[in-house]
Amino acid sequence: MSKQVDVVVAGGGGFIGGHLVGDLLAQGLTVRSIDIKPRHEWYQVHPDAENVVDDLSLLERARAGVRDAGQVYMLAADMGGMGFIENNKAACMLSVLTSTHMLRAAHEAGVERYFYSSSACVYAAGKQTDPNVTALREEDAYPAQPEDGYGWEKLFSERMCRHYAEDYGFVTRVARYHNVYGPHGTWTGGREKAPAAVCRKVAQAVLSGDHRIEIWGDGEQSRSFMYIDDCLHGSQMIMRGDSGEPVNLGSSELVTINQLVDMVERIAGVRCERSHRLDAPQGVRGRNSDNTLIREIHGWEPSVALLDGLEKTYAWVYDQVKRSQQ
Repeated sequence: MSKQVDVVVAGGGGFIGGHLVGDLLAQGLTVRSIDIKPRHEWYQVHPDAENVVDDLSLLERARAGVRDAGQVYMLAADMGGMGFIENNKAACMLSVLTSTHMLRAAHEAGVERYFYSSSACVYAAGKQTDPNVTALREEDAYPAQPEDGYGWEKLFSERMCRHYAEDYGFVTRVARYHNVYGPHGTWTGGREKAPAAVCRKVAQAVLSGDHRIEIWGDGEQSRSFMYIDDCLHGSQMIMRGDSGEPVNLGSSELVTINQLVDMVERIAGVRCERSHRLDAPQGVRGRNSDNTLIREIHGWEPSVALLDGLEKTYAWVYDQVKRSQQ
């Protein structure tokens, strides 16, 4: 690349962003990592990157962030697990300011390629009412009925990327993430997703000797979960590719939440007594990724088995829980 900075990662202080910055640096690229959080709250800080604390929801700060950049990965968003997005719809939708201003600023700056991280939350709720869900294809986002708040923001921002490509010839790429998990992610505090939450609860049970845990819902709601390594590989592959259409980026290994708990218990070597909180946020009843399109376009799909990814995630979360109790 001819630009002064090879890649900008917006949201570089977050879970996926922190891993992505590290991977890009390992490839010998120069990286500007930007996040609104104070640096001590970043999930990972890479000394070899240009680490910037800034508010990219402001157009002038977005312009400063993408200056002299070759490519942009736009991962920045105010989000979390189901417990967060169901109770913070306005905050999630305000991410539209960051999404819109980063897209506009990147186009103005002559950025060569722009990647937008969308979400499976864009899919119509009416197609996700059964735990034995038919895997979601990209066209299932329309007619639009996305997750209220967060899903609407993501779907709108996808359309903005499409229209910038159509109207201005700006090269945009969009991936719809399906439940990314792994080490160095949120594991407590209300923003954590199901794999990290289950790992935390089981680790606490192991360390305390109190083998009782709470499960949100009846545990029969189903999901697929993608390990962070697959997310990094797929995101960069989609960025480099020729297709500008949104594409699913997620595992097709469907499990219920009860099965997810079974796996973590097996890893931890413990059996827990479960209580089910039926009034807790649960999201859609079933969601899985149809990977036909990503296989057709790229000849690849996420492949890290859930049990393998959970082993690494549980080991990391266990260490965090143990450290927090000292």
